[in-house]
Amino acid sequence: MMKFKLIFSALCLAALTNLHARPLNLADKRLQEAPPRIIRTCCSFGVDLKVAAIPFIRYNDITGRDLIGPHTFLGSKHEGNGIIYTHKGGFVDIGHLRDQADWTAYIYDLIVKNKKSGNSMIVTRLGYEGGQKILKIFAPDNLTEQDLIKLSGRVAYDLSVWHEIGTWNGTSLIPMVPERYSAFSVEDGYSNLLGIRLGIEALNSDLPFEEAMTKLINETLDQLQALPLRSQTYDAMMEVEGNWWSNRVKLPSGKVIKKRQFELYPCVAPSLLNEDLGQTDVASICLPELTAQGDPNQYYRLEIQHNGKFPIKEIFPGGKKFITQKDFPLLIQYAANESITKYDTLVYKEAKTKNKDNRRPKI
Repeated sequence: MMKFKLIFSALCLAALTNLHARPLNLADKRLQEAPPRIIRTCCSFGVDLKVAAIPFIRYNDITGRDLIGPHTFLGSKHEGNGIIYTHKGGFVDIGHLRDQADWTAYIYDLIVKNKKSGNSMIVTRLGYEGGQKILKIFAPDNLTEQDLIKLSGRVAYDLSVWHEIGTWNGTSLIPMVPERYSAFSVEDGYSNLLGIRLGIEALNSDLPFEEAMTKLINETLDQLQALPLRSQTYDAMMEVEGNWWSNRVKLPSGKVIKKRQFELYPCVAPSLLNEDLGQTDVASICLPELTAQGDPNQYYRLEIQHNGKFPIKEIFPGGKKFITQKDFPLLIQYAANESITKYDTLVYKEAKTKNKDNRRPKI
């Protein structure tokens, strides 16, 4: 059993009409509207990354154990986000982790507010990302409080997966700037699902959400054996330079990343350095299961009226006006096949810099 395995409280047996949900202890104004799809702009996998047309700029979106600050719902400049390497969980993107925890909390709050108003059918728009996103949730009274919390996590995770699918197919935050280089990055799926699991546990905590998340992040990084120093994560990145990514290709080229993670359902395994392979207690994580019988997908539908830039005809010969979460596995497999054709054959030259002390960024 992995040490950081999340332990959930006993299932609530009361009907949801009598549900007493734990307050998030967040300002109501922060919960009135859906968060942006990307709350925290983080991170590009790799170090000393060059950017096309911007000379002398090098990106190092990495962090250290001592730099990570308290959690703030929807983010703050004090969080110290970045990618950190852990011996049990591989590379973890703290910004992604926090984003998915916040999305889990937002969706749970949305469900609870509607249930208290007598609405078991919830329909809400979640903005435009490769098409208009519409979320439909059916929360009947046989779902326990635990089911609602876990359901919120599953919805949040599917939203994160759609972001990966969208960026692979041309969706970008900045128009005309492709983001395929970041799609299905080796740390994304694991970080996202870890954030979902921590968000679920934070909602089960008696502590206020932000305080619970701060505590859980610190405990989890300890359990995953996170590297203490930022410079150590830098060295970990350089160990896989040339095999997983290249610092001789400029962003936003899709050729920056060679190794990607396409196995996102129902569990995600971490991508570890060679020295950490072969462990018996690698911290793989899985989607939460509901206590209610049946397919969890029957309780929600994430619907995207796609923009026509997706390979719909190639995957769905009959065509599709709407994409739902049930279609994600086929879209992911198509992307995986494309990746093999376009990127797995890349051969990067030997790293130019060999002196570890010289290549480390200033801390």
